[in-house]
Amino acid sequence: MHWDVKTVKALSNYHLYVETVGGKKGTFDMTPYLERGVFRELKDPHYFNQVGIVLGAVTWPHEQDIAPETLLAGLMQVQEEQAA
Repeated sequence: MHWDVKTVKALSNYHLYVETVGGKKGTFDMTPYLERGVFRELKDPHYFNQVGIVLGAVTWPHEQDIAPETLLAGLMQVQEEQAA
């Protein structure tokens, strides 16, 4: 699917760098979610950095994930040189 994530990288200040199969590239700010339920665990920087991809979705080891529509709606597009 075009919204499947193919690359994710933890950045500083609880941001993620994301690339989708459909060619979108940008950053996603997780700070608004850090006080909500299962996402509280992401406040630990070591745990936050364990972000990965399962079946095209951004996930963490204890099964936290971001819905694709939420990710795409909040994705702040970056230019190619910013992504490096």
